[in-house]
Amino acid sequence: MTHKELLAQLTEKDFDYARIGIIDIDGVLRGKMVSKSKLLSILPSGFGFCNVVFAWDINDRLYDTISDSGYPDESARLDPLTYREIPWQDNRPFLLADFSGNTTGLSTSCPRSLLKRIAQKAHEMGFYPKFGVEYEWFNFAESPQSWAENSYKAPTPISPGMFGYSLHRQSLFQTYTDTLLTRSTAFRIPVEGIHTETGDGVYEAAISPSHILEAADRAALFKSTVKETANHLELIASFMAKWNQQLPGCGGHIHQSLWDKEEVTNLFRDAQGMTKLAEYYLAGQLYCLPYLMPIYAPFINSYKRYVSGSWAAISVSWGMENRTTALRWIQGSSPSSGRLEARVPGSDANPYLAMAACLASGLYGIEEKLSLDILPSNGNEYKKASHAPLPTNLLLAIQQMEASDIPTRLFGEAFTQHFLMTRKEEWQQYNQAVTNWELKRYFEIV
Repeated sequence: MTHKELLAQLTEKDFDYARIGIIDIDGVLRGKMVSKSKLLSILPSGFGFCNVVFAWDINDRLYDTISDSGYPDESARLDPLTYREIPWQDNRPFLLADFSGNTTGLSTSCPRSLLKRIAQKAHEMGFYPKFGVEYEWFNFAESPQSWAENSYKAPTPISPGMFGYSLHRQSLFQTYTDTLLTRSTAFRIPVEGIHTETGDGVYEAAISPSHILEAADRAALFKSTVKETANHLELIASFMAKWNQQLPGCGGHIHQSLWDKEEVTNLFRDAQGMTKLAEYYLAGQLYCLPYLMPIYAPFINSYKRYVSGSWAAISVSWGMENRTTALRWIQGSSPSSGRLEARVPGSDANPYLAMAACLASGLYGIEEKLSLDILPSNGNEYKKASHAPLPTNLLLAIQQMEASDIPTRLFGEAFTQHFLMTRKEEWQQYNQAVTNWELKRYFEIV
């Protein structure tokens, strides 16, 4: 759908206000409501959106090292292909925007614009990138008010105990899952399946694969739909990587394959299995992985998920149908279903940046014809010590990313430097915090 076609459609539609949104550097959906007349006026040519959304952190704290003065509006453009109607708001129009085309200012850090550039490179190389995401998240019998009144401690899960793949447990909250699936479908986010995972009140959902940009849109809007649905039922849904030391963390696994331009042939899989192209792609992801960890694991908490036996990767590894490795090759029952699953990203990762990192590093492997020198891991990767370990905290990950020229080659200088700055300030904020663990350990005894 073009801007002109959507403009004609919206002119005839009866509504008072619409919602428009952009995705910030942390993957948070930011936006506003605009009147019908305002939407119709900005749809053809764009609009100004305050660039502060790339100048503050996940809690709206301005980055100390941003030199931009005044935080002006920068030119954003609504994407007509993202048009949706919000079923739980009387089919109110919804559109995503990005800052594509801007080459100066803070808007060069727009995650959706970055993904569009990398997807375009794939197209120019003759590939159609097809991606899909699986999300795990925990659900709590809390409200924002009760959570705050309890000083953000010990939230109450909606159900206790380990009930992975339990139809019995899921039936206890059938209204929640039914409402979520109905809303997601109507909001153009097709969900292939949903089930309980291992942990107190945790679910996993698989979103149907599509073109990489649409896949990222679906992922971001699915998280928003989950949160709004939970709030509607007086619950809180959390995609935090690891909320409890005794429970597994939340993965945001990314399934990926390259197809021909006609979207007919899966270029990753033939009758014999993995193709040479897929080997190059896999080798590229393995090679770049240590230098892109702050993208896959952007927060302090992200690294609490990478522990042995947790279903999260701890090494630069891959395997055939192996869920203990960083990258899992899925042979599938036919060539059309062969694909690669990145198991490093958590549910807290920005889907646009995580997918951009996957695709860019895979294309790097194809361009360089990298040899797949790392042997596949057979059996339990947690019990092996033959593969390089992943960084164990955000600071180490930042240092590895900063020491390599790979991120700049893949994403450009402007984005890379801005992103590194945001992660350094994330670490600095954490490093200055006095935690409950410290109070309990030192307050009385020292």
